[in-house]
Amino acid sequence: MARLEQAVPDLNPAVATGIDAIDWAVAERDLDASGCAVLPQLLSADACRTLASLYPDDSRFRSRVIMARHGFGRGEYKYFSYPLPDLIARLRPVLYAQLVPIANRWNATMGIAVRYPDAHADFLTRCHAAGQTRPTPLLLQYVEGDYNCLHQDLYGEHVFPLQVAILLSEPGRDFAGGEFVLTEQRPRMQSRAEVVPLRRGDAVVFAVHNRPVQGTRGSYRVTMRHGVSRLRGGQRHTLGVIFHDAK
Repeated sequence: MARLEQAVPDLNPAVATGIDAIDWAVAERDLDASGCAVLPQLLSADACRTLASLYPDDSRFRSRVIMARHGFGRGEYKYFSYPLPDLIARLRPVLYAQLVPIANRWNATMGIAVRYPDAHADFLTRCHAAGQTRPTPLLLQYVEGDYNCLHQDLYGEHVFPLQVAILLSEPGRDFAGGEFVLTEQRPRMQSRAEVVPLRRGDAVVFAVHNRPVQGTRGSYRVTMRHGVSRLRGGQRHTLGVIFHDAK
């Protein structure tokens, strides 16, 4: 497991500052209320530029997906290979550690028996034992006219119920349009859509599949999907941090 990610990550100062500045109580409140939460300025501008600059280097990735070929939308993305770039390998378990109590509480509320271990390395061991051994962190690239259809990133039997997307480009300067979009399918009700405004370096943490909602007769389960609206100009890069691996 040592080649995948360190058990006790030592984040570089720029990233550590972003993590330390997050009010996780507010993030948890927002996740409970709407299924998503913005983590402002998680990454510095330099870190964003460094990650986006990796996109042309195919040696860093295990596969490339052209969305139009699969009906996923327009644009493309690449899945990183192991070992992950250092920044991602260090960031992934730190974010997981903050989110795992929420994930376990949500599952308990929804009557789902699965519980997640405290350490991300232990969760990856569970994934790999089930044949989910391919890394899922990815870089997405959009140009004018591109978009990402509403979807869920499931990848196998073992699914961590929260994931993170970090915007690496600056809206209004690098690109126009291309908003992050969530939809919530509620039982016996019309679906609800939400557009999440982000700046470069901001992250959004959101529900992968389901989340609990408190109703007048107790809690019930809603289905979430996410996507990206049409880019109207420029180029947009995003880092996706998914905590379960894929078959």
